[in-house]
Amino acid sequence: MLKSLGKSLRGRSEFGLFTLPVMICIVVAFYIPFAMTIRYSLTKWNGISKHPAFIGLDNFKQIFMGDSNFSNAAWFTVKYAILYIVLVNVLAIALALVLDMKLKTTSWLRAAFFIPYILSLVIVGFIWKFIFMQGFNSFGESTGWGIFDLSWLGTPGLAFISILLVSIWQSIGFYLVIYIAGLQSVPDDLKEAATVDGAGPFRRFWSITLPLLAPSVTISVFMALTNSIKVFDVILSLTGGGPGGTTYSIAYDIYRDTFQNNLYGYGTAKALILFVAVLIVTMIQLAFFKRREVEA
Repeated sequence: MLKSLGKSLRGRSEFGLFTLPVMICIVVAFYIPFAMTIRYSLTKWNGISKHPAFIGLDNFKQIFMGDSNFSNAAWFTVKYAILYIVLVNVLAIALALVLDMKLKTTSWLRAAFFIPYILSLVIVGFIWKFIFMQGFNSFGESTGWGIFDLSWLGTPGLAFISILLVSIWQSIGFYLVIYIAGLQSVPDDLKEAATVDGAGPFRRFWSITLPLLAPSVTISVFMALTNSIKVFDVILSLTGGGPGGTTYSIAYDIYRDTFQNNLYGYGTAKALILFVAVLIVTMIQLAFFKRREVEA
């Protein structure tokens, strides 16, 4: 009895010893900065002074009641997130269905779609900025097509579309891999049985393939949701928030207030609001899609 108790205590002590460095890293890298964010969100601080002035909830009152930039950035982020989530997942599923077929060029096509995801969105943004500003002019002169003469980064509506298209082009390979993995886990005998029963391709997809892809859909929608709400780098490199601040996202608005306007207390208050919004939305999304998985 005492011997087994000693082994149990020794095992627990060893477990604690090995996990202690990880716990310390988590506390230092996450919990302490998060607590400092909450503290600074209640202050008026320029990021330089040693003693931030405590102002309570004034930052949050100003954000929700008098900050038109934040409300416009929030609306931009909501529109971007909805369109990005729908388009990237629909296109990724369609491409996954094609690339799951026995084609000679399947491996090459999979690599071609995944390669842009390896690149940073900042680099991708600068590449596409050159294409929109210089490449499209050359295409317009050689083809005469009016679509290449449009100001893709100088018109608010087209700038929004440009950001959306570049983001989808860069990231669709990641979601494509997830859906291909999900398709390969769908049993072939179910498809064959449905074919024998007379089900066509669309019927097999809606009744068999899509329900069994529910775990992949949950993961992909979750990743697309969190990435779209936090969109920043492609805006920084592609449009810089222009034209006229019409492509500010919440994350870019936080960056502008914090690091360009030196409103560190105000910026951390906005960052805290973004954190809570992402937490709530992702919890609702995961609960909804997990329930759909059980039903499927």
